[in-house]
Amino acid sequence: QVQLVESGGGLVQAGGSLRLSCAASGRTFRTYSLAWFRQAPGKEREFVGITTWSGGNTYYTDSVKGRFTISRDNAKNTVYLQMNSLKSEDTAVYYCAARVGGGWGRRPDEYDYWGQGTQVTVSS
Repeated sequence: QVQLVESGGGLVQAGGSLRLSCAASGRTFRTYSLAWFRQAPGKEREFVGITTWSGGNTYYTDSVKGRFTISRDNAKNTVYLQMNSLKSEDTAVYYCAARVGGGWGRRPDEYDYWGQGTQVTVSS
């Protein structure tokens, strides 16, 4: 079992920055890939980016490349999403998700565990 807890959301002006955290606990999570998704009102859950624990590789969806950065602190079992140059269209509930066995899945149904989500609101 893996537990994921996000934090760090809030209200920010366009052009500003936020850093989200996802604290993970549970067995063998080092073999998991950890991803960030987001869901805006009335829209489907959208892939944002992913990191693997073992290699530290990352991948992002095009709309956030160059603005968002995923990093991890293995000692703290925490993954971060640094969001810069925020836009109003980044407004959503942000979720972290864990995928057993690693890999590079971009669909929500490929993930086994989810956090409760944290709201990010960008005002224009």
